[in-house]
Amino acid sequence: MEEVETTLVINPLEDISKLKALASEPRIHMLNLLRDKTLNINEISDALSLPQSTVATHISILEDAGLIFTESVKAKKGNQKLCRPSFRELLVQFPEKKNETQDFVEVEMPIGIFTDCQVTAPCGLCSAEHIIGYLDFPDSFLNPERMKAGLLWCGSGSFEYKFPNNSLATAQKKISRIEISMELSSETPGTNINWPSDITMWVNKTEIGTWVSPGDFGDKRGKYTPTWWKLEGSQYGLLKHWTVTDEGSFIDGVKISGVTLDDLRISEHHSIRVRIGVKEDAEHMGGMNIFGKGFGNYDQGIILRIYF
Repeated sequence: MEEVETTLVINPLEDISKLKALASEPRIHMLNLLRDKTLNINEISDALSLPQSTVATHISILEDAGLIFTESVKAKKGNQKLCRPSFRELLVQFPEKKNETQDFVEVEMPIGIFTDCQVTAPCGLCSAEHIIGYLDFPDSFLNPERMKAGLLWCGSGSFEYKFPNNSLATAQKKISRIEISMELSSETPGTNINWPSDITMWVNKTEIGTWVSPGDFGDKRGKYTPTWWKLEGSQYGLLKHWTVTDEGSFIDGVKISGVTLDDLRISEHHSIRVRIGVKEDAEHMGGMNIFGKGFGNYDQGIILRIYF
């Protein structure tokens, strides 16, 4: 069981289950108690002067919301459940409000139209109708039907997409930022809400930063996930917005690196190359799912916006 020393950004418009889990004084005290230690149910019960049955109920709610990890280990008599936090910090943040009067150009790329892929099993891809090629067979990603893909997954590796550099058509305008949005999650056989994975993005071969996905979500069917897709499989992800400005690189408004627009040299290229993947030496190598049209909770591909 691993501890994720990172910040969880909670979108109150989407992560209702997490907000409900936090809306309890006893559960807040438990999270505070677990900040720097691992405790079992009995120890939490003693520390907070609460019945063990009450503590067990609250711990189950926190675990279901992905806010803590638990592990069953042998004790002197039977088993005991050890508890520790999933995240070092919790930040509740509304998504950035889009100013529709802003000047921008947008391209939406279907997730199957990648120009390069290097993946390891478990891996696969499927359209809204059926699995494409063979499961856990990387050569299936060469199948022409990949253009219809609504879900891609891999244990490690990456996918690269080549977007047209539409800023060259408006050369008289200065780019203020670029934004890339996509729906992502970790990947494990079956699903596991507590399965962290370091997912990294590169733009024009420059690494802009890493997001730690908390898990592979399968607690309920994704809003657009087809009914033929088994509930035992990945159902949905989290919609992440990666932004690069003159001040640095950000995920959902939280700064992740000092890479700026100048580092990407956008005006020197006729395309903008976006690579997303899990490094072979990642601290949390928990795989990756990319959700596109017809899967997950957001009916979109990978969207690139250039703002002026």
